[in-house]
Formats: sequence, structure tokens, C-alpha cells
Amino acid sequence: MTIIAWIIIGIIAGWIAEKIMGRSDSLVMNLIIGIVGAIVGGWLFGALFGVNVAEGGWLWSILVSVIGAVILLAIINMIRGRSVR
Repeated sequence: MTIIAWIIIGIIAGWIAEKIMGRSDSLVMNLIIGIVGAIVGGWLFGALFGVNVAEGGWLWSILVSVIGAVILLAIINMIRGRSVR
């Protein structure tokens, strides 16, 4: 994917994850959480299910990125001592 596609997917995934987790972050933070979430989600899906996320298209990439971002935000919340929904 191009860098622009990664940015768009990162922003969307970060925004969805923040809404799921009940947070309110900036656009830049959503981008960072979304991209790191994509890495976490891609690694998890590859390791656990043997799935190649890159071949799934936009929707699959966003879904995996959101799952990774939610996991990442849950870990951040636990480290900071915040309650996880």
C-alpha cells in the first residue's frame, strides 16, 4: 500500500478504536494508535491464524487495525491505571 493509504487506514482505525475504548484523542494520536494497531493486529492475525492481512483489501485492513488498536489502547490504559471498558 502507499503511504497515503496507511495514513487513511491509521486515522480511521485509531478513531474507531478511541470510540470503542471511550477515549478522546487528537487526530495525530489516532494516526499513531491506528498505525501501531495495524502492526500489532497484523502480527497477531499472522501468528495466531496464519492470515496475510495485506491481501484482504481495505475493509480487512481496517478491521485488523482496529482490533490491534483496541488491544494497544487496553494495554496503555492498564499501564496508566485507567479502567478498561
